Amino acid sequence: MEFLKRAILEKGKVLPGNVLKVGSFLNNQLDVKLLSQMADAIYEYFYNKGITKIMTVEASGIAIAVLVAERFGVSAVFAKKSKTANVDGDIYAADCFSYTHKVMNRLILAKEYLNADDKVLVVDDFLANGQAVYALKDIVEQSGATLSGVAIAIEKGFQGAGDKLRGEGVDLFSLAIVDSMDDCQIKFR
Repeated sequence: MEFLKRAILEKGKVLPGNVLKVGSFLNNQLDVKLLSQMADAIYEYFYNKGITKIMTVEASGIAIAVLVAERFGVSAVFAKKSKTANVDGDIYAADCFSYTHKVMNRLILAKEYLNADDKVLVVDDFLANGQAVYALKDIVEQSGATLSGVAIAIEKGFQGAGDKLRGEGVDLFSLAIVDSMDDCQIKFR
């Protein structure tokens, strides 16, 4: 999607450790018009999959997930990174290492929000090493629901998780795939 690639090139910044900072439009500050275009593109790709639930992980994926859910006319659910007082009863849980924060998170979702009848579209802002997507995929499998696809705003193609997921038969749609960030130069697939 050229509109997202343009935003990455104009507003993104490569930080040490192959970190792509896009806080000015995707994480810390939200460019709602850009997010709306992204949601439209994701809907156009998955519109005929019978999606009944949009799923993400807190917190950066929530904004795009909500807009995608609105397009489908379904609920958005998000896995929390820790159990809180307002999560009671049975839960699904899966462990996930955060590439950005360098910590292990235990993702949890109350069982009441996902069931075997659901057709789930996982939506997230980044795909780096795939840990978040694999944890969400695990939660979907625990529920007996169907993983209908995965939509990612920015995939770091050079880390290989996207290729691995596609090789496993996951219908993965990434709006922008960054193939390298060598010498602070962003190159797209």
